[in-house]
This record gives sequence, structure tokens and C-alpha cells, in this order.
Amino acid sequence: MRVLLIGAGPAGTRCAERLAERGAQVVLAGAEPALPYDRIALGRVLSGEVEVPALITHDAARLRGLGIRFLAATRIAAIDRAAGTATTARGETLAWDRAVFATGSDAVRLRLPGVDLPGVLLYRSIADVQAMRRMAAGGARAVVIGGGLLGLEAAAALSVAGARVTVVHALGWPMERQLDPAAGALLARQLGASRRLRFVMPAATEAIEGDHHVRALRLADGTRIACDLVVMAVGIRPSVVLAREAGLEVNRGIVVDDAMRTNDQRILAIGECAEHRGQVCGLVAPALAMAETAAATLLGEDRAYAARPDTAALKVSGIAVWSAGEIGPPDAEAVTLSDEEAGLYRRLWLRDGRLVGALLYGDTADAPFYLDLMASGRPVAPFRARLAFGSAFAEAA
Repeated sequence: MRVLLIGAGPAGTRCAERLAERGAQVVLAGAEPALPYDRIALGRVLSGEVEVPALITHDAARLRGLGIRFLAATRIAAIDRAAGTATTARGETLAWDRAVFATGSDAVRLRLPGVDLPGVLLYRSIADVQAMRRMAAGGARAVVIGGGLLGLEAAAALSVAGARVTVVHALGWPMERQLDPAAGALLARQLGASRRLRFVMPAATEAIEGDHHVRALRLADGTRIACDLVVMAVGIRPSVVLAREAGLEVNRGIVVDDAMRTNDQRILAIGECAEHRGQVCGLVAPALAMAETAAATLLGEDRAYAARPDTAALKVSGIAVWSAGEIGPPDAEAVTLSDEEAGLYRRLWLRDGRLVGALLYGDTADAPFYLDLMASGRPVAPFRARLAFGSAFAEAA
């Protein structure tokens, strides 16, 4: 069986490895001019903690040993479903019996005046972080647009790299999808103290000003923030253009069933580009689970992907913050534990006697306990009064 993996991110590489281990003829095509690497660790390169080689997960020798034909810097330009072929941007034709889309997501670039100026970057690839690191050295003034997970990780790493960083965020507190206002305020305060980040929020960006390079960011209220570098970290969108042009069913992502099959049974989709039961993922854990399911499907095994509650953890050393499930649902009751002096905060959301959301700040050791409660749907009534104190107290009850 000849299998073409389109995309060499974590999901595509995991699926390719599983298939090759079982004797499939695998071609792994990656658009970036790099070996498969750990994308979620890009911040460590930006901060200078490690160099690019430390991120490589599969070097050339390992890929050869698995029998995987790896094509770097190879963008698939077209899929001919009837012929079972793919055409690369260089005009090469690749034949396949089965194909797996693992095209990931594209970083959102805001449509603003000045967006094409040198010094306006995204936070998505090795090339992005290498450019950011060069510009940050020597105390450059950087503005990060976006106070979500990626924006904060980029901002913290830029600060370590030597930049003076301002975070501009549209909402009144950072990570609003994962944190409530109280936890967001704690996080902004801690990042200001430990990473010297300055926050401007809520704020709307109107334009990037400059001539031959960036000079300032202008906000909707007329405020100008002088800067030498602008990083956009305002979100991602599933990369679905190739799939749509190939005639696959696409909503927000490429629509797949529980076995990761698209509307063409010979073609599967996994990771951030896939849409399963109306949901798309932006995290590595579900993407890898999809990869395992897709490999099993292609090998003739009966396996179904089951989504778990979304989890998020900020990858900034010295800061412990984690959340999962529904954050701030209006139809759920909240249980709160707060010790501001100690920097500890927990908020849990319950519906019909079951945990549906959890937020931990300052101490995340009980994250697996709360995630298991959400995934299993186990009633918490027997230990509700002690639930916020964690597994040791709840299980003792």
C-alpha cells in the first residue's frame, strides 16, 4: 500500500511512522525546508534556550531506517483523486493508494495598513522564530498582537531574547478562552513581574506605521506604541485550500468520521486541518490521537477517535497555569478556591453534578485528576465540598 502523508508536522509524522512500522510504502511531504520537528517547542529556540537541531524529532537516519521517503520543502499543489496522484509545486507527480491530509493550520495575518512592512512577523515556523530572535537581540522594542497562548509564549521568549515587549490584546485579560478574569489578572501581573511584559488591553489595532521598516503600532484610540518589531499571534485557521480544490467536504476543517476518513474513503485527514463532529483542534495531544486512529484505519483495524476535553497549559517556565473543558459556561455553577497572597487560584464548573470545566493557577498538580473526572463524567456529589482541594482530599472523602 502506497500512502502519501501531506504535511510533516507532529500528526503527519506520527501517522507516517506507525504505517511504515507495519510495512506500508510511505511518502512524507513537508512544506517547510526542515526535518520533522517539535513545533510546540519553538519558544525555546526564540528565547535562546536551545538551537534548532534540538527540536528535530526524526532525523534523516531515523526516517531512512523506518523506510519513509521524506520530501522536505515540498508543497503539494494539486490532488487528482481519480488518478490517485498528487502534483508538487515543482511539477513532480506522486502516486498513492491512500492519502492523509495533515496540512495543519495557517497563522492568521491581520489585514492592516503596514502589514507588509519588514519587521512584521508571524509566530509559526522555524524561519519565523529565527527572524524574531535576530531582531530581538540588543533590546529591540517588540509588540505582540494577541494575548492568547501563542502570543504570551512568543512575548515571554522575546523578553528572554533581549526585547522590550508590549502585548496588545483585544480583550480585558489574557488567555480569555482558557482563563476567567481573575486568573487572567493574576497571569498578567506575574508576567509583568517575571518577564517584564507590558500589557495594553482591551485594545484594537488600527495600523502599523513605518517607511522602510516598522516604527510604531497605532491603536484605534489614537495611541501609538513605538516598536521595531511586530509579531502577530491572533489565531490559526485550518489549512484546507488543497482539500477543497480536490473536492473533499470542508466546513471549518476537512470533515472526517470517527475513523478519520473524509467523504472519499481513500483519503483521511488528521490534526489541525481536520474537523471531527463539528470540532477542530489546535493542540498536539488530540492531533496525535487522530494520527494513531488514522494509521489503524489504514492498516485495516477497527478503531474510533474519541475526543477528550480540550486542555491548555502555558509553556512559560516558572508559571503554572492549566485549564480544560468549558470555561465560564453560563449554565453551570462555579466552585472557587483563591489564595491571592500565595498566588493560588482554582475555579471549577459543575453541571448536573458533574465536572465540565476546570482552571488551575499556581499549582497544576491535580490537572490529571480533574481531566479524568471530566472525561469519565463521574458524579462528584460524594466529595463536592472537597473537590476544589484536589485529588487527595476528594478521594479521601
